[in-house]
Amino acid sequence: MSISFAYLTRMNSPIGRLEITSDGEAITSLSIERGGHLPLDEHPERTTAVLDRAVQQLTEYFAGDRKNFDLPVSVTGSEFQRAVWQRLAELDYGQFISYGELGLEIGRPGSGRAIGGAVGANPIPIIIGCHRVLASNGKITGYSGGEGVPTKLWLLSHEGIMLAA
Repeated sequence: MSISFAYLTRMNSPIGRLEITSDGEAITSLSIERGGHLPLDEHPERTTAVLDRAVQQLTEYFAGDRKNFDLPVSVTGSEFQRAVWQRLAELDYGQFISYGELGLEIGRPGSGRAIGGAVGANPIPIIIGCHRVLASNGKITGYSGGEGVPTKLWLLSHEGIMLAA
């Protein structure tokens, strides 16, 4: 994954270190530590106001004090991916959706595999809640952030969504 950024900050969280990038106006990516590493570990931090707000809001989220994020985001992807990410951004804290329902809602029924690919390519997890997408039977089928399914289970549990793994 290629990440373009002007500003970068990191923070600790209950699911590992987070790395957040910005173009100076909006959040452009969020990465969750995997195996002790972040994609931009070799780059120094250079923060800006929107990143400081992101750290504050994520800290509040992990503390259980914030249910919704109020941050500008800028995502680059296909029209299809952006439609999926927009719908994910509309999901409320503690709310979940199936891949099939997501496909129906964006006018792409029967495109579960493509929906899964777009969900997995979400460049700003947590803030754009891709952890809230589950299989139609309520099972957790995977997660591309952090340590995968254990990270997704933590996020779902944190939001009070208790389902089968």
